[in-house]
Amino acid sequence: MQGSDRMRQQELGGGDFAGRVVVLLGGGSGLGRAVARAVCAQGGEVILGGRTAEKLEETAAELGSQVSWMQVDTSDPGSLERFFSRVEHLDFLFNTTGDYVTGPLRELSFEEAESAFRAKFWGQYLAVKYALPKMAQDGAVVLMAGADGARPTVATPAYVACNAALEGLARGLAVELAPIRVNALSPGAMDGNFWSTRRPEEARREAFERYSRLNVLGRVGTEEEVARAVLFLFLNSYTTGTTLYVDGGLSMR
Repeated sequence: MQGSDRMRQQELGGGDFAGRVVVLLGGGSGLGRAVARAVCAQGGEVILGGRTAEKLEETAAELGSQVSWMQVDTSDPGSLERFFSRVEHLDFLFNTTGDYVTGPLRELSFEEAESAFRAKFWGQYLAVKYALPKMAQDGAVVLMAGADGARPTVATPAYVACNAALEGLARGLAVELAPIRVNALSPGAMDGNFWSTRRPEEARREAFERYSRLNVLGRVGTEEEVARAVLFLFLNSYTTGTTLYVDGGLSMR
């Protein structure tokens, strides 16, 4: 769809994402699901990808006919290539998937320390590579980094370095892929799926209290707040090569 056609459809009440296709890897739960809800509410089509069919199917059933899904393992280059070979076209890409281990240099094995780069950095790098032939020239990629890349709060040096590398990747890809826009999102702690399903309640409470003391706003964020930042980076047509910190001011302290 041409830009003028999109504008006319939006003027008729179709929403900011009317006629646009958003690929969300990791969209079956958490932040990805929050982004999917927001895109659908504004008239967009969503293609979900992830490893767990049950979560993807549940999200698709909740959001209706605007959503389709396919399984993909973003740590497997072949799986990513097959996934995007089945996508006819996309306008926007966001990837929140990746299972990795974090911890101090003294405690992690090399394989554990490297897992953040293998799953989070190279998974996003390759997703862009395989998505590129199908992307609209006025589209956008949002890379998922993290506020710890700018201000580490605990001893997780490999994970900190991975987030900082993703911010650099956004700048490098913004130059190479223009006019496609590429930005990085660096959120702080979010009260949502990750903490509720993967961490004990005591660890969650302690982490949130510590994070709230460290940032400017004195609280953790929500998945919906961060999702709105993703939509901004999708739609703002003059923003590229930047990192948006949605961290309650942590990176300033």
